[in-house]
Amino acid sequence: MVATDIDVHADTPDPDDPIFALHRGGKMAIAATVPLRNAQDLAMSYTPGVARVCEAIAADPALAHDYTWVSNTVAVVTDGTAVLGLGDIGPAASMPVMEGKAVLFKQFGGVDAIPVALDTTDVDEIVETIVRLAPTFGGINLEDISSPRCFEIERQLIERLEIPVFHDDQHGTAVVTLAALINAARVTDRELDDLKVVISGAGAAGVAIMKMLQSAGVRKIAVVDRSGVIHPGREGLDVVKAGIAEATAPWAKPGTIADALDGADVFVGVSGGTVPEAAVASMAPDSIVFAMANPHPEVHPDIAHKYARIVATGRSDFPNQINNVLVFPGIFRGALDVRATRISEGMKLAAANAIADLVGDDLSETYVIPSPFDPRVASAVARAVTDTARREGLARRPY
Repeated sequence: MVATDIDVHADTPDPDDPIFALHRGGKMAIAATVPLRNAQDLAMSYTPGVARVCEAIAADPALAHDYTWVSNTVAVVTDGTAVLGLGDIGPAASMPVMEGKAVLFKQFGGVDAIPVALDTTDVDEIVETIVRLAPTFGGINLEDISSPRCFEIERQLIERLEIPVFHDDQHGTAVVTLAALINAARVTDRELDDLKVVISGAGAAGVAIMKMLQSAGVRKIAVVDRSGVIHPGREGLDVVKAGIAEATAPWAKPGTIADALDGADVFVGVSGGTVPEAAVASMAPDSIVFAMANPHPEVHPDIAHKYARIVATGRSDFPNQINNVLVFPGIFRGALDVRATRISEGMKLAAANAIADLVGDDLSETYVIPSPFDPRVASAVARAVTDTARREGLARRPY
């Protein structure tokens, strides 16, 4: 375990606080990749030499991928409405997180990422802004945009752009959750299509996890929100929750989270709520608990371990950290390398299996998912994504 004494609630700048000291001036900068030592360097990298490259791209816009930063650059876009566990704190306050995301892109995937914090929460304005910015980037990573608006923003952008668009809160969480579940099922000698799964949380992550698990073969899923199990016939469902009810209709029954967990094999928490100990105790033998709310898991690992065989959280100070950083750097690395037009369900499934397979013979109850610092992860995910993109005909760069 990694011990930590970081106060996540500190909100007043303190010159002696190492967190504020680290963030002073921001966490990233732009660096030149070419020398500017003399007049010849200047003439080649700027005028007059640059005009030749501009004219070539004007004649063939695809050359922008070869002769500009586009092929290795992603926009990390937010409106600041769902930042970490802080909620709607606005675009300015979201920037430390977006910078952090950009640093992770570079560190783990070798991908350049630019934070873009938008001062609007209007769906159409966000979409139009990103569409107009898109020629600058090879991909769009949507981040910390509240549900249900995030679904419509992503849907419209995928329709209008021919570059990868990926809402990490949805799909990154779903991919890494599936990877961990694949291995947890192996440890407990279960098949995915036999698992009874309860997902707490019907926001972006919960919906994406439900869809990802179904794509992988999980059939028995119940999704729970503050009002209990989402099921057909429940009144007051919005469009997103009505879709959940339809997708889980064969298994989801009316009731509370305690009702849903009775006899369940798997709990997946992405809600930030608290699950009663008695409900965890009622789960099936050798149960699996993924309590991923940060910084406070829905079930504290000390409680979960009393009843569950495998316990995972989103935190770095407990075993089995389920962390999106295992996913998005490699997903974008692979998509950019083949200039994919989009990120498909098949590419996400391939990424999940690649992450799970890295555990190999070291698989155990306390090691169902690789460490975020495992240097093999991003390249393994990228290979899985590029292979799948080529197989599915989504790669504009076939070699």
